Amino acid sequence: MTKTNSHKQPSLVVSFIPLVVLIILLALTIKIFGGDAIAGGSQLSLMAASAVCSAIAIIGYRCKWQTLEDAIVTNMRSATPALLILLLIGAIAGTWMASGIIPTLIYYGLKIMHPAIFLPATCIICAVISLLTGSSWTTIATIGVALMGIGRALGFDDGWIAGAIISGAYFGDKVSLMSDTTVLASSTSEVPLFSHIKYMLITTTPSLVIAIIVFTIAGLSATPASMVDTMQIEAALQHTYNISPWLLIVPVLTGVLISRRLPAIVTLFTSVLMAAIAMAVAQPDILMQIAGTDSLSFLTSFKAIVTATTTDTAVETGNTLLNDLVATGGMGGMMNTIWLIICAMCFGGVMWGSGMLVAISQLFLRIAHRTVSIVTSTVCSGIFFNITTGDQYISIILTSNLFGGLYDKRGLERRLMSRSVEDSATVTSVLIPWNSCGMTQSTVLGVATLTYLPYCIFNIVSPLMSIFMAAIGYKIYKKKETTDNEK
Repeated sequence: MTKTNSHKQPSLVVSFIPLVVLIILLALTIKIFGGDAIAGGSQLSLMAASAVCSAIAIIGYRCKWQTLEDAIVTNMRSATPALLILLLIGAIAGTWMASGIIPTLIYYGLKIMHPAIFLPATCIICAVISLLTGSSWTTIATIGVALMGIGRALGFDDGWIAGAIISGAYFGDKVSLMSDTTVLASSTSEVPLFSHIKYMLITTTPSLVIAIIVFTIAGLSATPASMVDTMQIEAALQHTYNISPWLLIVPVLTGVLISRRLPAIVTLFTSVLMAAIAMAVAQPDILMQIAGTDSLSFLTSFKAIVTATTTDTAVETGNTLLNDLVATGGMGGMMNTIWLIICAMCFGGVMWGSGMLVAISQLFLRIAHRTVSIVTSTVCSGIFFNITTGDQYISIILTSNLFGGLYDKRGLERRLMSRSVEDSATVTSVLIPWNSCGMTQSTVLGVATLTYLPYCIFNIVSPLMSIFMAAIGYKIYKKKETTDNEK
């Protein structure tokens, strides 16, 4: 990040002004536009708050525009891989749907998955896959989308389905050896990776158990769709698509590529290519419908594949609910999210470059004295930076850098800090509408962030569990108390 000591640092009260402006504008935008706020209103709110921050810094504190611009560029640079991944996730959504991969998963899922166990099973499935792959984004964009379709067909509310998917996916994102956030949190906190993961299980395991219990109760008390409705969807799927277990080769091979720890962009692009081939081989009728032609040729097939990959694609199945399930936006459907991320990075950049984030973060340090208040401040800081910077990676780095010295001064283990950072910055990012994670998962699942937020049980319980463990003093060690066995 750009240094901010070349000008006078704003006061705490002044530093909160852009944040208050942002919250007010976003609240008005969401109230007026609802789920359509992401189509422009939220972006304008972020830019307006950025303008307020810049004006205060330049006029009131003689901050140079170049300093703010450098901070914005640095923020943008960190978000670039996420933008490319978003485009590829949009391509996967289009090709996996048009090729019949997701419809096949929905078809077999409806036959296998009993409504009473759907929600807890969804959470567990996503937890296992994300644990193996280390990626919540990939888990949600692939099996999560299929489970979303199954849940809707079974009659569950969107919020419950998305909550179960996200809860499971972020479990693996938090404790997997292959998770980038896990590696980032341990490295920035200077904690050995295995020690970090082992210590996180103290709060992560009970949080997941609580989530599964809640989803089990919700599933048992829900009123699922009738067997007739489910059978109609199965029949419509069979009538529209060539349903075949051979299509499942693509997600299996995608999982293999992920397990080999290839770069996410390479893996996702390869998956898109495999799905495009599967579309050409297995779904000639779908190709003709998308291309708007009665016969197939190389050019019309190419047109259909490009259309499914890049733009809105609607397939007529004869079932209204299923029509909505199989409609996708391709890469173009991700543009509002990308636009929002860019605006969020601008806001986070000017807040950091102006010194306002530093002024606000010092507030957390002043109130941290005892162990429980230190952990609470760390958790609140991770959530706060998720709100103000719009990016979980920046939140992890800033929180770790901010509190490292304090934990050392108090004689507390760094692994307590790394766990507190993951319990907050990693899992709450998806709950914030303008955060890159919240925007992405909302777009991928087709569910507004504020709609699924109350049902992301794991993500809500995790930061509270971190504070609770600190409050009761369970497995909280001073540096001199640690032994090789505890590590």
